[in-house]
Amino acid sequence: MHIKQAIEERRAFKKFDKDFQMSEEMIQDLFSSVRLSPTAFNIQHWRFVLVSDPQLRQELRKVAWDQVQVTDSSLLIILCADVKAWEKEPHRYWRNSSSEYQDIILPAIDAYYRGKDQVQRDEAMRSCGMAAQTLMLTAKSMGLGSCPMVGFDFEAVGRLINLPHDHVIALMIAVGKTIAPANPRGGHLPLEEILVRDRFA
Repeated sequence: MHIKQAIEERRAFKKFDKDFQMSEEMIQDLFSSVRLSPTAFNIQHWRFVLVSDPQLRQELRKVAWDQVQVTDSSLLIILCADVKAWEKEPHRYWRNSSSEYQDIILPAIDAYYRGKDQVQRDEAMRSCGMAAQTLMLTAKSMGLGSCPMVGFDFEAVGRLINLPHDHVIALMIAVGKTIAPANPRGGHLPLEEILVRDRFA
């Protein structure tokens, strides 16, 4: 599928075939693309929690406004970020680079993040946003539907998945075979309202 077509056809689908299961090969294919998503300093903050336990899915649905896609989709992904990934063996993010480049980039990583909690969280969330879009577009190119979700109790979900203290939850994404069309598009703002040239008036 052409990337423009995937962008135009990607929608937030709510109804999934609960009997359809993605194969392990399909899952690996999906995440092989997702792991190529960009991150600042190549930190790769994202951590993807694939929830397959039916009982846990039911518990998550209870704290997600009883949304059916939580239990009925083939994949339920809780997209998290490790906000301290920048200081956990950062050399591994640049292991294929020359030692000369590592001598430049590794101190730059430390200087950019250390002591800056808001920067750490902001970059982690930006990384998750880019990964989420890659995931949804890749799913579309595979003939699958997806649904990004923030309609849930973040603290309750964190407890249910035993979220580490240095991680945050960005969103959940349901992926699977759709059985009903998405709702009509709500309406997009015209380009002249969202496109600013050079500076705001």
